[in-house]
Amino acid sequence: MAKIQIIAIVVSLLFLVYIVRLIIRGKLREEYSIVWILCTTILILFSFWRNGLDVVSNLLGIYAPPNLVFTAGIFAIFIYLLHLSVVVSKLQSQNKRLAQDIALLKEKENKKKLMLREYIFRVPFF
Repeated sequence: MAKIQIIAIVVSLLFLVYIVRLIIRGKLREEYSIVWILCTTILILFSFWRNGLDVVSNLLGIYAPPNLVFTAGIFAIFIYLLHLSVVVSKLQSQNKRLAQDIALLKEKENKKKLMLREYIFRVPFF
């Protein structure tokens, strides 16, 4: 095994441990960690299997293996950005709905306070 191969394996395993720690501490949600775990697993796989990138690029008809890495990386980033855009859009609509609900509740509260003040001033004190 080459020195760079051992370094890649160790760094990938440490990164995987770090991801698991983030999940356990609640700083990274499981739904987002799947992508990171999958990418790290792929890195570990290609760290052990040195000719794997050549084999996969030949199977897909890609001339140079680094082109496969860049193409797959760009494709993965686009998919992840689309997913995050959907999540942000959903959160934005939920945030808008919550703000509207809070405004309605405040309006109800203000009306009740006003009615209570009017009632207090109408009732004669003996």
